[in-house]
Amino acid sequence: MGVKKIFSSLLVTCSIAAVVSSCNSTSKDNQSDNNIENAEIEAKLSKQDTITIVLESNDKMQFDKTEIVVYDGQTVVLTLKHTGSMPKSAMGHNFVLINNTISVSDYANKAMKAKDNEYIPEDASLTLAHTKMIGGGDSTEIIFSAPKAGTYDFLCSFPGHYSIMKGKFFVK
Repeated sequence: MGVKKIFSSLLVTCSIAAVVSSCNSTSKDNQSDNNIENAEIEAKLSKQDTITIVLESNDKMQFDKTEIVVYDGQTVVLTLKHTGSMPKSAMGHNFVLINNTISVSDYANKAMKAKDNEYIPEDASLTLAHTKMIGGGDSTEIIFSAPKAGTYDFLCSFPGHYSIMKGKFFVK
């Protein structure tokens, strides 16, 4: 009787191990397939002269993307949509791509002093591209050339928004 129990337990354990092993193998195969698909998509995107990006913002001070990837020399067509309903004076949003020579917080401190310029600092070397400030229900579009390869920050420069409304802009 003891031998049968041990044999049964061993059989169940081996069966479970076989199932787990096959699931793990399938997972690795799927991951490999996904990596191949991602590489193919990336190769196609890198060959495009123009890349179109839609970035949404809302009344909760959020962008729908925290990372944007483009390629060196591409023409970037960026549309900013404010999906909220609050007016520009209370919940204005913009997209600002800043030079990687300044921190987000230092840029934001300079932007706070530039109300008359829609919170874009006077020093043009700090700002690589920006949209106009928009309110709820509005959208705006800018076209610019991607800067040289590197990692840049983007943010909303409306006072107080930069701490939440920011992301990384990767140029490959």
